Amino acid sequence: MGLDITKLASLLDTINDIDTTKDPKQDVVGKVYEYFLSKFALAEGKGKGEFYTPKSIVNLIAEMIEPYKGIIYDPACGSCGMFVQSIKFIEAHHGNKKEISIYGQEYTNTTYKLAKMNLAIRGIAGNLGEKAADTFADDQHKDLKADYIMANPPFNQKDWRGENELIDDPRWRGYDVPPKSNANYGWILNMVSKLSENGIAGFILANGALSGGGEEYKIRRKLIENNLVEAIVVLPQNMFYTTGISVTLWIVNKNKKAHSRSIGDEQRHYRNREKGNPIYGFATNWRTV
Repeated sequence: MGLDITKLASLLDTINDIDTTKDPKQDVVGKVYEYFLSKFALAEGKGKGEFYTPKSIVNLIAEMIEPYKGIIYDPACGSCGMFVQSIKFIEAHHGNKKEISIYGQEYTNTTYKLAKMNLAIRGIAGNLGEKAADTFADDQHKDLKADYIMANPPFNQKDWRGENELIDDPRWRGYDVPPKSNANYGWILNMVSKLSENGIAGFILANGALSGGGEEYKIRRKLIENNLVEAIVVLPQNMFYTTGISVTLWIVNKNKKAHSRSIGDEQRHYRNREKGNPIYGFATNWRTV
């Protein structure tokens, strides 16, 4: 790389002298790592179809699904930014990060290594599978049921399966088989299949996922008929580092009944959002405190 060995040693010594426990709220090493991850994303560009998810979007997902305790999963975990923000949500509400279990999967080997490093420097334990692998062709967590799912899968991924591949995959049981021309609904159904009995998912998709016809339309209609879609939030353009595309944030929830739960010292009260309820269909402000 052309870097003088003495300068490299000096840099490592300087980093080693940083007291990362002095003020946990500062997360100095974590912030430096996030900075270089964003630069890495810019260098990679759009060509590989991978977008580094800005912290503002990750934080929005965490605040909407409130991953406080249980199992959290990301089927396209990238550098693990979703998991890091989940832990920050728990800490902000005085929870215990040991009460959440992390499961993820990443296809690109280099990003897989970055993800493991990102968790390690923050002292976060996570199961990212035995290797970097395709979530569809080599699911590393086949029997997993997650309480929370956070994801930003590749947008409009083409030819994600062969013409006669994954036709009878159990992840789309009860739905049409997602078309090979676009993986958006493959990602959706993968996440729906991984949700626990009361699980909730928040994920980013390209706006085109709202208007696809054919199998996509049939799957979308079935998701609504199955009372799974909680909300769809259209986000503004130019929120990503490497694309100006406008995106949508989907909230898929298997527990829309009125209920209460504790988030740290706070008590959350959720109204009934099931079909048949007089206010069903109004997606915003579904939580009342």
